[in-house]
Amino acid sequence: MTAALTTHDLVKNFGGLVATDHVSLSIAKGARHALIGPNGAGKTTLINLLTGVLQPTSGRIQLMGEDVTAISQHSRVKRGLVRTFQINQIFADLTPLQSLGLAISERHGHGSDWWRVAGTDQGVVAEAVETLTQFGLGDVLHIPTHHLPYGKQRLLEIALAFACKPQVLLLDEPAAGVPEEERHDIIRILKSLPADVTIVLIEHDMELVFSYADRITVLVNGGILTEGSVDEIAKDQRVRTVYLGEDAHD
Repeated sequence: MTAALTTHDLVKNFGGLVATDHVSLSIAKGARHALIGPNGAGKTTLINLLTGVLQPTSGRIQLMGEDVTAISQHSRVKRGLVRTFQINQIFADLTPLQSLGLAISERHGHGSDWWRVAGTDQGVVAEAVETLTQFGLGDVLHIPTHHLPYGKQRLLEIALAFACKPQVLLLDEPAAGVPEEERHDIIRILKSLPADVTIVLIEHDMELVFSYADRITVLVNGGILTEGSVDEIAKDQRVRTVYLGEDAHD
């Protein structure tokens, strides 16, 4: 079976610094796959390579079996590789309904005329309302985004990414900065996402990682230290030493 996302011997050098060191990944269709590692492990560089923000020094990236190494960020999104960010990338002065209307209209090729389309096309409105309700935002459709609690802002960003109809969704620390009482809403929504959408999670919140992922890759110094199931990673002494701490999960 073709993997959803693969990298082949991926390398990224910044002068004499090796930020990504011969990384080969194979992420299965429908996986909930976490990328973890200490600060400086190369997680952000790897995500920027996957999404086209950076071009690799060498190596290849394949999405659903297609080589996407040389194509643009926008072209990768159109092919179904979509990401969120550590820091919200949302429209602060728009409401959630307006924001989703923009994303859906752009997907349909009406981005330059998005306000008219979003406001008059009942299909766009219906899809936006359905998606926002799915993400627990049905009660804040018309509230300007900057007035929303931070947890709902994070959910809105994920909803915006989901509106792009991803085949592979890269979530960059979706719970970062979210208060404890709102984190559980994010975990619940993530667990409800369709099984056919492949999720790659980059996260420092180990409770979220261990409760959500079915496979984990550990990065250290730009390379892969190990990869395995949640149980295998939790019991791996090397991981406990370099990332989780000696007393993790004792």
